[in-house]
Amino acid sequence: MREPANEDMRNGRRRKPRGIRLLIGTGLAGLSLAAAVPLIAQQGPTSLLPPGFGDASPAEEPIQEPQAPSPSPASSQQTQPGKPALQLDLSGVGAGDAVSNIVTEAELTPEELAEQQKKYDLPARARWSLDRVGPLSPATGGVAPDAFGQASGKYLATLMREAKAPFVSRWASILLRRALLSAVDTPGDIDGADWVAERAWLLVRMGEADSARMLVQSVDNDRFSPRLYAVAMQVYLASADPIGLCPLYQGAKARSTSPSWTMAEAICASFSAEQGRASAILNQTERRGRTRGIDYRLTEKAVGAGANARRSVKIEWDGVEQLTAWRYGLATALNVDIPAPLMNGAGRQVLAWQARAPMLALQKRLPGVETAARLGVFSGSALVDYYAELDGNDAAPDDFQARANAVRLAYGAPDVDDRIDAMRSLWGEEGHRNILAMLAISRAAAALPVTAVDGADFSSLIAAMLSAGYDISAERWAKAGAVLQEAGAADGWAMLAVGAPRMVVDVPVDRLRDYVGQDGPRGKMLLAGLMALDRARGEEIGQIASEAELVTHARTRWEQAIDGAAGRGEKATVALLVAIGMQVSDWRRMPPEHLYHIVSALRRVGLDPAARMIAVEAIMRT
Repeated sequence: MREPANEDMRNGRRRKPRGIRLLIGTGLAGLSLAAAVPLIAQQGPTSLLPPGFGDASPAEEPIQEPQAPSPSPASSQQTQPGKPALQLDLSGVGAGDAVSNIVTEAELTPEELAEQQKKYDLPARARWSLDRVGPLSPATGGVAPDAFGQASGKYLATLMREAKAPFVSRWASILLRRALLSAVDTPGDIDGADWVAERAWLLVRMGEADSARMLVQSVDNDRFSPRLYAVAMQVYLASADPIGLCPLYQGAKARSTSPSWTMAEAICASFSAEQGRASAILNQTERRGRTRGIDYRLTEKAVGAGANARRSVKIEWDGVEQLTAWRYGLATALNVDIPAPLMNGAGRQVLAWQARAPMLALQKRLPGVETAARLGVFSGSALVDYYAELDGNDAAPDDFQARANAVRLAYGAPDVDDRIDAMRSLWGEEGHRNILAMLAISRAAAALPVTAVDGADFSSLIAAMLSAGYDISAERWAKAGAVLQEAGAADGWAMLAVGAPRMVVDVPVDRLRDYVGQDGPRGKMLLAGLMALDRARGEEIGQIASEAELVTHARTRWEQAIDGAAGRGEKATVALLVAIGMQVSDWRRMPPEHLYHIVSALRRVGLDPAARMIAVEAIMRT
């Protein structure tokens, strides 16, 4: 079973125009994404980052967009501690203001507007249904439409909203991504647009910006709910695609009090060569004191990136202590360098967003690409492809060329021993716990013939193959013979025991007991995986489980929930609950009991490959 390559994230959907203001949306449709300036909705008064970002407590939900009060002259000169300076509120701009008077629909009657709309609307048969939304089908790697079964939509939405992404397991993240992107039936107790919003919001927090954008774009613009408008702002920011906001802002402003949509209007006006209108909105905002400092300068620079603009803005980060999503999004779209301390405090999701940011230079995306690979956003193949593209680039980091040379030798050295030597130089002292090295050499390891190696190398080679799902290639190494008995090969033996498509190694009770007793958490992970896969049973196995204090019957509400979903055959519900059970930052904090219920549930609903790879990952990375 090979790890599937990351889905193609290119988007080319036609967007539906709205009323007489169609010229704005259609005029922007052909603009290059290279000039994209992503935006973000103001989520609340404390932070613009999605929940789970940074060290702060979880931020407000994107639907919570309270109207900021007009600042007094005294308060406008200072910002409360812990709150971003961005407090945009143009909701008080009246119909008589120049800003709102530049484009008007008052000259047409409702009947005339309806006639105009008919010229551009697609026929009803071409509209997207909200009853089943998602780009993936079972034939393209997704799950069946009924994969959430009869589970309550409100219950599932709560799980998605409260999930602390990213998750510790990259295989669990890959599985959940497929479920969230699948064309699944909308539960009866939730609005279809809200259902899409919750799925997209979770994908963004997992680092899957492009996947989230593809999901949002599966909904017709005139069917957005307030929740989906708020999430769409986050999605287009994370994926650096402001063009997607321009057909949305009119509908969003009618349903949302967030002033960020008015700023989106200013930037969209600039990109459609309406510089006077864009400047009027900016000037009105500045007079009201709703944005200052770095936030205003970034917005002004974004407007200056539009057609026929004459603004030249220099961005300086002096005194900025917090990287909000507004600052990240605009700076990334404008190719403005973000100071490393700010970026490092923003969370792994943000780095994963940078992996595909088209305006960033190739070498600047290196930390983002490697983070994306660790999280499961990028496959091992995508990681190697990026390394190959960066190879030989003079602007690459100083230590990268040695790594690139080792990867090249791992794949192309004429002698098998030389290939293994190159692999060994990549994984170093960490061995199979170096997940980046494992992913980078996974295909090279899978292509090796079974040869004589020592125990430690055996374990790392098995881990490399299974890190990317090359389970059949790994299975061949069960014929390695005496090396399987070496102490250094114990981890490789354990990974083969749970990762091979069938049982290809012996698991004597005495060796299992020794491994569980000597390897601590890793040994318990092996025991839990074997029992969940039904590859170890009997009275003696039960005694080992008792000695290890591994309890397999469901005790907690989560354990009961995932067992119940598995009993009902709900693949997507199980995938979501698998991720919920992996909300830890390190595999060493993962309870073996959770692994047992996760692997067991996946096996029971027919997701045996995912079950085996998660069991392997637990041994490899603990």
